[in-house]
Amino acid sequence: MTDESTWPALPVASWTPTRETLHMWTQIIGKITMALASPINHWWHVTFRVGARGLTTGGIPVGPRMLEIAFDFVDHILVVRTSDGGMVSLPLPGLSVAEFYADVFAALRRLGVEVAIQPTPNEVEIAIPFAEDTVHRTYVAEHANAFWRQLIQADRILARFRSGFLGKASPVHFFWGSLDLAVTRFSGRTAPPHPGGAPNCPVRVMREAYSHELSSAGFWPGGGTEGAFYSYAYPAPNGYADADLPEGASFSTEYGEFLLPYETARMSTDPDGTVLAFLDATYHAAASLGEWPPGMEFPDHE
Repeated sequence: MTDESTWPALPVASWTPTRETLHMWTQIIGKITMALASPINHWWHVTFRVGARGLTTGGIPVGPRMLEIAFDFVDHILVVRTSDGGMVSLPLPGLSVAEFYADVFAALRRLGVEVAIQPTPNEVEIAIPFAEDTVHRTYVAEHANAFWRQLIQADRILARFRSGFLGKASPVHFFWGSLDLAVTRFSGRTAPPHPGGAPNCPVRVMREAYSHELSSAGFWPGGGTEGAFYSYAYPAPNGYADADLPEGASFSTEYGEFLLPYETARMSTDPDGTVLAFLDATYHAAASLGEWPPGMEFPDHE
């Protein structure tokens, strides 16, 4: 059995209020990054990275200075830093989304950073403006910490998986729109225009994200009892949903993607091997059925 300190059990239903609050908070910080950072294809410039204490934007240029904003899920604070030595920290427990929004922009002004964002969330059905959102206000520290520890395991396995690919691939990154950790491989060919469909998300955003043929995988705190590792292809080739999968994995017609429940990996004798087998099988289904160009993988990669 896996050590729960590294692979924590975190039933999705047990932390929904904290997850929904954290989702809105990450959207606010992500939109600040989007407003300030230089654009990168597929929106890779707006994402977070998993860090040693939580989630971080990494460095964001602000004139001649650098700004970094990080969620610290050990001390349960938001830390806003600038490269000239400025720092403001905000305690996370007890804040509504509206209070968090006001406090973050007050911290930025204190550090001499001026920025404006589109002040409503994306990719959620009910988009309450941040300044008016007093509904989402739950932050249970142990839940946020456990989620971050889930992300640590997912991040290192996805990084290992990414390293076996010679073609164009994304970094391993955390998307605040859908609240998931992802890595994407590309065939090198363009894809049909994406039809869109994500709630409160412009079609142009989806078309840029899916402009090229891909196989994408990651971890999402949904889609199962304790979240799930997922994998999908765009466009999905014929026969993709019928691919051979490792034990415990399946194709979800609801989500249009393969899922491996987090608890299946957590409770296995070899969680890393279980997840990697899932990632490899689903990628090879996309690449073989989609007739991707040969020679895109390291031949001796382990």
